[in-house]
Amino acid sequence: MNTIDNPATPENRLVELKLQVPEDLFRAFQRCVWIQIHETGHNQLQVMEEVVRTFLMKHGC
Repeated sequence: MNTIDNPATPENRLVELKLQVPEDLFRAFQRCVWIQIHETGHNQLQVMEEVVRTFLMKHGC
């Protein structure tokens, strides 16, 4: 099962990831998430998971 389709299942418990970034990057991230939510129809958790997965894949983690 793809966790992006169902991020809050018992077998896929969510944990908080806290990042410290400059305020301008925070605002840009929030805008980007909002745009992705409206363009894709995914919810905020789905978009956040996609961002983290993309980062990890890009860096070979």
